[in-house]
Amino acid sequence: MRSHEIVTLSVVTGALTGLVVACFDRLVLEGGVDHILELPLWAVAVAPAVGLLLALFVRRGLGGPGVGPATADEYLHAFHDRHHELSWRPFAARMTAALLTLGSGAPMGMEGPSLYAGATIGSNLQRRLPRAFRTADPRVLLVAGAAAGVAAIFKAPATGAVFALEVPYQDDLARRMLLPALVSSASGYLVFVAINGTTPLFPIEGAPELSFRDLAGAVAVGIMAGLGARAFAWMIRRAKAFAGGPHALRTTAVAATALVALFVIGRVGTGQSLMIGSGYEVVDWAAEPGHSVWILLVVLALRCLGTAVTVAGGGVGGLFIPLVVAGALTGSAIGQSVDQADRGLFIVIGVAAFLGAGYRVPLAAVMFVAETTGRPAFVVPGLLAAVAAELMMGGSSVTTYQRPADRPAQRREVADDHGAAG
Repeated sequence: MRSHEIVTLSVVTGALTGLVVACFDRLVLEGGVDHILELPLWAVAVAPAVGLLLALFVRRGLGGPGVGPATADEYLHAFHDRHHELSWRPFAARMTAALLTLGSGAPMGMEGPSLYAGATIGSNLQRRLPRAFRTADPRVLLVAGAAAGVAAIFKAPATGAVFALEVPYQDDLARRMLLPALVSSASGYLVFVAINGTTPLFPIEGAPELSFRDLAGAVAVGIMAGLGARAFAWMIRRAKAFAGGPHALRTTAVAATALVALFVIGRVGTGQSLMIGSGYEVVDWAAEPGHSVWILLVVLALRCLGTAVTVAGGGVGGLFIPLVVAGALTGSAIGQSVDQADRGLFIVIGVAAFLGAGYRVPLAAVMFVAETTGRPAFVVPGLLAAVAAELMMGGSSVTTYQRPADRPAQRREVADDHGAAG
């Protein structure tokens, strides 16, 4: 009977998360970025800088000086430290700051705040109903809510469940939480698409006819993407160190200025505003024919620097989509360099490799590619690329809150779980 209660509450957690994420998505896009792109060019250029500064003041004003910009890292912190609570006041501060950061067009993703929203909803619901979870893992609704947040914002329920289970550890999965994560992802997805529609994120036409050359190319893309993801992860860790420094206002002002400069460089180089927004339009742009390798690599460098600068300036957002964008640009550049007429395959496997390596989530990355493109035929080359990229990463990651699979703390946790089960 207790398991039925947990599943039911997982459904409730997912539904609430889907509703919150749907509203968040509408506010960021229709209330922010879409309007900003209609402004004069000078206003578009300075909007992310203004949003970054406002996000700092709001986060400090609502949450206090101890509330940092982390969202996905907060989920990982709470997962590994059972005394770390996700309370409502920091939640309100971070989510408002996320609206300002992302709604102004800063180059980060909505999945970080979405995951954080679900994790906060789930963990607080579980704390309020201790009797229903007397024999359950105290993090079960934390994981279920995180899964629902990712599932909703990407309209990809399997990706949400796998990511929430895979991201806490390097080379391992969280245990005993699969069913709650799956049902919560499903309910979160259903509520979200009921409000915002079911249009896939990256519709890809046709299906690849895979040859040995394509599979070998997937490994090559994985190696290059893994090296790129390792460099990106280093940049992000350094940026997070700056964001946590003692001179927050000065750092944010410098970061805001840098964002304006990066926008100008990107605009001059491409004639388009590719530095604005989370990056979905950049993926579409990378798939267009006619772009030279060097301009693809310039946009790749600018987008990665823009994300790192936003993180350093205390911006609140996710890193999942910046990794996706970097992977798409990497795959497109490699496809162009080998004279591949249809670069769709290279773009997709670049996404799987860069994302899987950067967050150390190869399974979630391949699942993401299959769900968001609607082309499961990409799974095999995506897996090859993700494994090759993972090998290139070593022990690196965009987050320092992941634990290796063989840590003593985890072994004790598993032993405790077995003891409770017995």
